[in-house]
Amino acid sequence: MSQNTSTAVMQRRVEAHDSLDDFPTPPWATRALCEWIGENTHHDLSIQTCREPAANRGHMVKPLREYFASVDAADVHDYGAGFPVEDYLFGPAPSRVVWTITNPPFKLAEQFIERALATSTGVAVIVRAAFLEGQGRFDRLFSKSPPSHVLQFTERVVMHKGRLAPEGSTATAYAWLVWADRAADTKLRWIPPCRKRLEREGDYA
Repeated sequence: MSQNTSTAVMQRRVEAHDSLDDFPTPPWATRALCEWIGENTHHDLSIQTCREPAANRGHMVKPLREYFASVDAADVHDYGAGFPVEDYLFGPAPSRVVWTITNPPFKLAEQFIERALATSTGVAVIVRAAFLEGQGRFDRLFSKSPPSHVLQFTERVVMHKGRLAPEGSTATAYAWLVWADRAADTKLRWIPPCRKRLEREGDYA
């Protein structure tokens, strides 16, 4: 039997029920977001605070610290990067910050977004473009709290399970969902090709 290579099937990233959904974000993709915020909103990131509640091994935290005055980072699992082990969704709400920026576990992304909206002024999450689909998600989230912007990557953002590496390819498309303000309508914008410009020596070390 031949493999089904349709776009819908190839974009599925099926994980075991107990998986940590460990797909580190390439640093250049985080820099692309920060540069877009700086160029297209009133936010001056250099004087603002940020939280990364799914810090993993720190591949998003490091570029965030290039732009923000301070970045609070933690994860529910100890990946050996020295971040506090904290459960973002359960227990007392975290202290308020200006921004929450993260790559949330796909199955918990809605809950991460809801908590982030309640504890920060701006929110940005990187998700599979397919996250925008679904009547249930629309009813629970997007109809009540639509993002101000959807930033669709024109380049493919390659994420490997359990590791960060520059090589590889993917059929999965990613986008940043941004709540830069409490907008009634969502604007679609494209992130032009920028990987070559935004990659830094040591990103994959």
